[in-house]
Amino acid sequence: MAIFLQIIFGFPTVLFTALLALVLLYWLVAITGVLELEALDHLMLGQDGWGDAGGLAALLNKVGLGRVPLTIIISLIVLFGWVVCFAGVRLLMPATEVVAIRFVVGAAIFAAALVAGVLATIVALRPVHALLRRIPAEDVAVSLLGRTGVVRSGKVTPHSGQALVEDGGAGLLLQVRTIDDTLPRGTRVVVIEQLPERNAWRVVSEEEFRGG
Repeated sequence: MAIFLQIIFGFPTVLFTALLALVLLYWLVAITGVLELEALDHLMLGQDGWGDAGGLAALLNKVGLGRVPLTIIISLIVLFGWVVCFAGVRLLMPATEVVAIRFVVGAAIFAAALVAGVLATIVALRPVHALLRRIPAEDVAVSLLGRTGVVRSGKVTPHSGQALVEDGGAGLLLQVRTIDDTLPRGTRVVVIEQLPERNAWRVVSEEEFRGG
């Protein structure tokens, strides 16, 4: 146990340990509904998210991770990187007190672990991405139009938001957008349009949809 703690809180694994703690904190906050799953997409890709296929979006599309939420991508990179870094330090870190040598070896292990984390994430998520692409989008769109749901994020705006939409089972957590208003958490909504360029769905409040 002492060796385990020494490695995860020592250089270079401590860098991944800190990132892993931030990732876990992010997921805990996202579960509460304060943040939505694709908050990082809006921050790093813009309000239109994957609708703009330039820059980072183009790079992720090229490696087969297009439209996979950045939260999931980064989480897996950090997790895989942490595992590889831990193993690298355990097996390769020289037993020397010379700080310069340990720093150089540690930096090399960190860089290798980061690259390995990226490659492992691509390998892990590509089959999922390929499977999602085989789902007939039109059939899904038709089946969801007119469905009701409940806002799960803190709010839904024209640029962000999530809602749990009824599908006859456990429900689907969808990225949703309003036309020009803001709907608070707990509002019942109706799906009225698919927004494929944003990987989201347009909704209105159930009251508005019923003409209330």
